[in-house]
Amino acid sequence: MRPLLWRILTAAVAASLVLAACAPAATPTPEAQPSGAATAAVEPSTGAGPVTAPSGYICPEPNPTLPVTATEVNIFVWTEYIPQDALDCFEAVYGIKVNREEYSSNEEMYAKLNAGGTNYDLVQPTDYIVPLMIRQGLLQKLDKNQLPVLSTFDPAYLNLAFDPGNEYTIPYQGGTDAIVVNTDVVKDEITSWEDLWKPDYAGRMVFLDDSRVVIGLTLLTLGYDVNTTDEGQLEEAKAKLAQLVANVKLFDSDSPKTALIAGDVDLGMTWTGEAVLAQRENPAIQYVYPKEGAIFWQDNYAMPVGAPNPDAAYAWLNYSMQPDVFWMMLRDFPYNMPSRGALEYAQANYTDLYDGYMASNITNVPAEAFANAKRIQDVGEALTIYDRIWTEVKSGQ
Repeated sequence: MRPLLWRILTAAVAASLVLAACAPAATPTPEAQPSGAATAAVEPSTGAGPVTAPSGYICPEPNPTLPVTATEVNIFVWTEYIPQDALDCFEAVYGIKVNREEYSSNEEMYAKLNAGGTNYDLVQPTDYIVPLMIRQGLLQKLDKNQLPVLSTFDPAYLNLAFDPGNEYTIPYQGGTDAIVVNTDVVKDEITSWEDLWKPDYAGRMVFLDDSRVVIGLTLLTLGYDVNTTDEGQLEEAKAKLAQLVANVKLFDSDSPKTALIAGDVDLGMTWTGEAVLAQRENPAIQYVYPKEGAIFWQDNYAMPVGAPNPDAAYAWLNYSMQPDVFWMMLRDFPYNMPSRGALEYAQANYTDLYDGYMASNITNVPAEAFANAKRIQDVGEALTIYDRIWTEVKSGQ
């Protein structure tokens, strides 16, 4: 992304935190059960009194309620990325069954859609793969008239280069890929991606299983563009990446925090939310923005062509991301929140949670780190080179 745009986005993100929320609050239940806990069956709302999720959370009413005839919605989403209370409440207030499948990489999601035969109403592509999916005819344009929730979002997360005008996508979460380190065990000061090549860290690292990001950070250590299409530069990155891969204990895009918390690894690279959750368990786990630049990204919802239940999909988008529901991401999966309304709702109703979000250098990215971050972008036909490099390096070729 061009430097001017980064400065504009940095200013917009800072300014958005003082803007008012755009949706009314529902009564919160402070003892709401964390996402992922066992749940009982959820009955649809009968209109007689408040609807309560199995955790005890009082479910907000849809604002607004959309007309829906479908009885189910099929979503294909990232692992560990939707609060259970949001799922339970949607099913209860709308009487619509959420059928959820999960993936752990954009490439996995893309391959499944591109192969055909899928029946999904919504997917969650990261920014860089959206243009490819549009070119391939895999996504349909969204009906903005059915997305009133868009008015609650921070403009800094809208109308970005990968989808001008948000014709095909609506923001879900933003975040960074940076270095995570257990400072109780690793006494050296870690300041750069380059540090992760040190022999001392062999067999002690966890990395995301993400080809574009891992190849991209390798390119940054060589002084190259994270989105280069130069074959010579990519081959040079391949040779260097092979050295790193040999030292990585595991690649995990499902739950990289698990190995960190368990002490099976001491450092590596991961996403915003996984770092926060690991740090909640062990405060010695710190997040480091490398001097070469962290990777900045945005995940989004999109509707595949031929979605069988579009009315239920729009109902899900509006309900799950209305501020008095979407705030739960700060609690359960704390990434960079694109909803101005959700932040304001949390500030008014869950002060400690909001203050923790604002005080954290992980969720509230420092201005200098934000300005230095790089965004993975569509590389067109060169994607086949990236895919080949990743396959060959991980197989030891």
